[in-house]
Amino acid sequence: MKKYLAEFIGTFVLVFVACGVAAVTGCSAEANAAYILTALAFGGVIVAMAYSIGNVSGCHINPAVSLAVLINGGMSFKDFIGYIIAQFIGGIAGAAALMGVIGKSYGLGCNGLFEASIGKSLIIEIILTCVFVLAILGVTSKAEFGKVAGLVIGGSLTLVHLLGIFFTGTSVNPARSLGPALMMGGDALSCVWVFIVAPLVGGALAAVIWRIIRTKD
Repeated sequence: MKKYLAEFIGTFVLVFVACGVAAVTGCSAEANAAYILTALAFGGVIVAMAYSIGNVSGCHINPAVSLAVLINGGMSFKDFIGYIIAQFIGGIAGAAALMGVIGKSYGLGCNGLFEASIGKSLIIEIILTCVFVLAILGVTSKAEFGKVAGLVIGGSLTLVHLLGIFFTGTSVNPARSLGPALMMGGDALSCVWVFIVAPLVGGALAAVIWRIIRTKD
């Protein structure tokens, strides 16, 4: 239960803080200060959580990451279910708390389809999630990388946001997307399935790629 609680807390903080930054700064597809600040906020939260709850749960705070770890034999199916439940509840709670503070008028950092295209949005989210999760699998594969793992993972999330915000607002995390969409409703909720399916596919793809390219030592 401590692991699940840690995942709940981490996902709550990710949505409340990072989506909060996107909302209050008015982040959009236009390259400006809000765009950069939002990318840095998502990466910064991951760094903070990695070095706080990482030694408790591994700091997945993302069902796509947990799925990749499961596929690679890094966790039991029971823990996988516990993790994703905690992550989704944490994301919903974070979005609810954010809405309680700022209301709906700021948008809560919801994701949206690129050019109203489901296909394009799926492709970009699958690719970005695959890149992000592959970085996680690589940097957590050896104990000697432990001291820098949080920085690498946070930097990787910032990187994918720097590209992905232009297209979809960047999900790469089903729990991060579902909470704000549920609170906002409307168009955000109608397309949220894209931002649940695509990251899970991207995470699974990263796990398969890692199984192929990893070295046995």
